[in-house]
Amino acid sequence: MSLSTHVLDAAAGRPAVGVPVRLEQGSAVLADAVTDADGRVTGLDLPRAGTYRLTFDTGTWFAATGTTAFYPEVTVAFTVTDPAQHHHVPLLLSPFAYSTYRGS
Repeated sequence: MSLSTHVLDAAAGRPAVGVPVRLEQGSAVLADAVTDADGRVTGLDLPRAGTYRLTFDTGTWFAATGTTAFYPEVTVAFTVTDPAQHHHVPLLLSPFAYSTYRGS
């Protein structure tokens, strides 16, 4: 099973480059990554079906961009039921709001 994410700076209309991202299952940290020049992290492995969390360190990223923001981090929990499918979890981010959805 594989997982990818894409963080978009909705306020600026461009990819959010350099956002620290952590993948966890239960208390186990499975991966730490940083979004690339296109705001993406790809190739994360999901070892089995179950519930996972992606935590985006938005506070560090907003501080690096000189932006005052409300959310120091965004955590997205999701459940994988079909191990054969690729999962994509995008994050649309602005200083005072965010949204997510299951992508393809």
